Amino acid sequence: MELEVLPFDLTVCKVRSQSDLPLNAPLLFVGKTDRELSLVCRTEDAPQSVTAREDGWRGFRIGGTLDFALVGVLSRITGVLANGGISVFAVSTFDTDYVLVKAKKLAEALDTLTANGFTVVESENA
Repeated sequence: MELEVLPFDLTVCKVRSQSDLPLNAPLLFVGKTDRELSLVCRTEDAPQSVTAREDGWRGFRIGGTLDFALVGVLSRITGVLANGGISVFAVSTFDTDYVLVKAKKLAEALDTLTANGFTVVESENA
């Protein structure tokens, strides 16, 4: 399975309102519940006014399009990383999954995944 490394830093934060969302950003994940409005985006696109912020993330996505019938793809990746003592933050789109790790752990995470049969490439479309 191919994993595409994203070439930029990411930020995970909580924003006050939808008007704070940088909707023109090239990469944006929004999660809204009755308790919070969360955002994952490139660090350079993160809004200044947030209620909580965690910088220092890097990420990779599973290459290609994943069929909804596939079972255990994200579990396999997160299991390998958990066994290596590397925590993750995962988000999904219709087509694929994204896995974030702290930037200081990225090289270790990629080495661990490569040692467990994953192919790691730099993303061409980030």
